[in-house]
Amino acid sequence: MKAHTRKHGKDTALLTTVAESIGSALGTIAAKANAAQKVISRSSAVHVVEREGKRLARKSRKVARKTKKAAANLKRSKAAKAARRGLRRASSSIKRAARRR
Repeated sequence: MKAHTRKHGKDTALLTTVAESIGSALGTIAAKANAAQKVISRSSAVHVVEREGKRLARKSRKVARKTKKAAANLKRSKAAKAARRGLRRASSSIKRAARRR
């Protein structure tokens, strides 16, 4: 078998040019995608919003715990019990008076 002795002139040059342009286009697209991702993910505004959101959630949980605890303490306190007892006595005496009439 005889070896090829002709040069690949235009075909090789054309293929090389096409490959270079494809590689360049892919590189540009990748660079733009990377830049967009950095802008979105590492933006200081995004970081601030996330931090403030976490802080607000913590505060709301803390306030909810405090109000729940305060309400429970109010139900159990001596003053609250005395007030309820007074209200019950007053309402029952009113009912007794209404029945007598």
